[in-house]
Amino acid sequence: MASGHVALFRSAARIIEALPERVDVGVAESVARSIGPRGAKAASLADNLRPVLDPDGPVDDELVELFVRRGFASYGRYWAEGAKLPAVAPDEVVRRFVVAEGLEYLEAARDDGRGVILALPHVGSWEWGGALLAQLAMPMWAVAERLEPPELFEWFAAKREAMGIHVVPLDGRATGTLVGVLRAGGIVGLLCDRDLEGNGIEVEFFARRVTLPGGPATLALRTGAPILVAACYSGPGRDHHAVVLPPIVAERTQARLREDVTRVTQRVADGLASLIRRAPEQWHVLPARF
Repeated sequence: MASGHVALFRSAARIIEALPERVDVGVAESVARSIGPRGAKAASLADNLRPVLDPDGPVDDELVELFVRRGFASYGRYWAEGAKLPAVAPDEVVRRFVVAEGLEYLEAARDDGRGVILALPHVGSWEWGGALLAQLAMPMWAVAERLEPPELFEWFAAKREAMGIHVVPLDGRATGTLVGVLRAGGIVGLLCDRDLEGNGIEVEFFARRVTLPGGPATLALRTGAPILVAACYSGPGRDHHAVVLPPIVAERTQARLREDVTRVTQRVADGLASLIRRAPEQWHVLPARF
């Protein structure tokens, strides 16, 4: 059964890689748009989008439904482009970025030598952003959940390595590995708009109280590396554009570490929210968030 799952993913990836430009994304968007909005995930996505579209009051149901349909289409595009990315030539990756807004913040932080923490939302295609950084001689290390069967995780990890993204398994050794990367002046990318482990920090996010991972803030306070909140959006057309916000410098100001972690995580949450609001339909968080 395990080998069958891996073979299925490999076959699907090969098919997508072989499809002509525009056909791959078009098919994925159509399938996601027709299947996704019918299930329970559509209801949770709608609930997630309501405070994003209007945090101060009720939102028109038709508007929410429109963004849900767009959201699933965007999610289909994300998977199709991610599957095709390992087969895209490096110079084509660079050419397909029309804007890299705030790249100077990343370059300055890199040059400072203390390492860089990129705090990322599930927006657009973070893998395309990681592939761009690899071509700009700023390769990113990313944490990934272990998948079952293990062969599937290894396959996904190999695919991301082919994009220039180094994968760190989410286990007991992950923190030590990331600290080492930062102290060597490297770049760590952390998706942090979902509290997967259920032990996050309570913050305000789109005028709601939720928990977000405290990992970025903890790593920053421990190593001195700045946090840069960033996102890689799909579009215009088949191109992409990246946005990097000014750095968040984490410093100890309170007697208790958790108070500093909470303060810095709130600043991260504010940055994530500002980037998600730029393209709510590209926020790919399907489980209930609020």
